[in-house]
Amino acid sequence: MRSELFQRAQENSVPGMSLQNHKMLRIGLNGEVLARQGSMVAYQGNVDFSYEGAGSVGRFFKKALTGEGMPLMRITGQGDVFLARDAWDVHLIDLEGDAITVSGDNVLAFDPTLNWDIRRVEGAGIMSGGLFNTVFHGHGRVAIACHGAPVLLNVDQPTFVDTDAVVAWSSSLRSGVRRTMKAGALIGRGSGEAVQLSFEGQGFVLVQASEGAPAPAPTG
Repeated sequence: MRSELFQRAQENSVPGMSLQNHKMLRIGLNGEVLARQGSMVAYQGNVDFSYEGAGSVGRFFKKALTGEGMPLMRITGQGDVFLARDAWDVHLIDLEGDAITVSGDNVLAFDPTLNWDIRRVEGAGIMSGGLFNTVFHGHGRVAIACHGAPVLLNVDQPTFVDTDAVVAWSSSLRSGVRRTMKAGALIGRGSGEAVQLSFEGQGFVLVQASEGAPAPAPTG
């Protein structure tokens, strides 16, 4: 039996997190990793999956209040684990003692060596759940999933991004909320959008080519 598929789709043998392809993350597991619940598509070996709570009382209440979309599972053992998110594009970010802020909806997996917390964007009201994001810092790797190919914006001038399209940004940036009521029906991909995240300082913002997967249609 022959096929070019057998060569193109052959599993790699890289230890730790690596891209099997641009839609799938492979983890050569020898220990543990944290990942988005429901993201496993296949695994081999002696691997166990368990629910991962917020890890602290403070994070627990932040997640309950904000609805920050990062339900986690802890994967432990030895073997090969494959993760994906609805065929979104997967990218890897290595932190080397620095910090990055990521939308919880875009987190696919990360090393347990990283510290993380849920933060509120300055200027966002306490009920604006979509304006809470997850900050990672320390040493380790984060795998993020983007709905469509992203663009990396260098922030060297005031920058504004749709709240559902932003994926990640340098934690050194000053972030806030911009309300454009008069232009609300004219800008953005949706109808009547009037709120964007604003960024100032020196750093980058990663923006996906979509506002994310559509909400499921109501049933009944």
